[in-house]
Amino acid sequence: MSVIMMTAKEVTQRVFDKKELFILDVRNEDAFQDWKIEGQNFEYLNIPYFDLLDGVEDILHQIPINQEVLVVCAKEGSSIMVAEMLSDAGRDVSYLQGGMKAWSEYLEPVKVGDLKDGGAIYQFVRIGKGCLSYMVVSNGEAAIIDSTRMADVYTAFADGIGAKITNVFDTHLHADHISGGRTIAARTNATYWLPPKDATEVIFEYQPLEDGNSVTIGNTTINIEALYSPGHTIGSTSFVVDEKYLLSGDILFIDSIGRPDLAGLAEDWVGDLRETLYKRYRELSEELIVLPAHFMIIEELNDDGSVAKKLGTLFAENHGLNITDEEEFRNMVTGNLPPQPNAYQEIRETNMGKITPDEEQRREMEIGPNRCAVR
Repeated sequence: MSVIMMTAKEVTQRVFDKKELFILDVRNEDAFQDWKIEGQNFEYLNIPYFDLLDGVEDILHQIPINQEVLVVCAKEGSSIMVAEMLSDAGRDVSYLQGGMKAWSEYLEPVKVGDLKDGGAIYQFVRIGKGCLSYMVVSNGEAAIIDSTRMADVYTAFADGIGAKITNVFDTHLHADHISGGRTIAARTNATYWLPPKDATEVIFEYQPLEDGNSVTIGNTTINIEALYSPGHTIGSTSFVVDEKYLLSGDILFIDSIGRPDLAGLAEDWVGDLRETLYKRYRELSEELIVLPAHFMIIEELNDDGSVAKKLGTLFAENHGLNITDEEEFRNMVTGNLPPQPNAYQEIRETNMGKITPDEEQRREMEIGPNRCAVR
């Protein structure tokens, strides 16, 4: 039997297509319980690598024969060894190239839709972390919104479609992942925009992203009029693109709402969160298509892999938008906060420019699940 390498892109396609996959995860149990590859029709077996050093004979009865099997570890090496042992035992299996490190960093671009002038908007799905970032393309120009630190992916994609990146935005100062905004802006000589209320401690130059700003990308105007939307952070700002798409940052998700505590100010900011969701957003067209900066569960993905839903649908279906009593809302938000993201304080300081960790440190800081929502 042969051992086949499977890439993060190939696994992502199986997630999008809702295919079956059996995953043998050979990381330690705590790492597996904290964060794993998720798919709607995936099955899992977690056996730490050290328990398999003497062979795989004892687990063969747990490995299906009539199903695709993928062996996963942290960085690849252990999964190759286990996959080879299974192959020697007569099983046809694959291993994940680059392990969970590669899964954490993989971005899959998905076209969300067309713009009125012939441009397009793309969503970059960071499937292993639940991060969503965007590229708005119009008339040969591109804007990037809420980029991850994998700057090469965005610049290569823009080059591939013949677009020049002219503006880079962050809807807020991120605390769960390292922004690639400044890196992309520096490489492309683009303008980098950041809400000033989130930037009081940054030590680099930026263009203040404020209520009422309008930025033109090619023939498309990104309107930020009246969409200062605090709650997740004090500076959080939403965008309306082409009068059709609402980029909600980490304020509103498909199945949940943003958490207000990543600067330690949950009690102070929960009122802002309610004001944004129950007043500012209620004044917008329900036909706007909400494009959030994260997804929480794999079921939020549409059939094409995108994460998007009309604002009116969310008003009807999202529990966080349907709590009429303000005190109940406050208690729901502050009483259901998940654990803080891994290294969130260091990530905030990196995004402020205060510290400059190397690439391996950045990778380690981001390992683990996305935790930007109220549960």
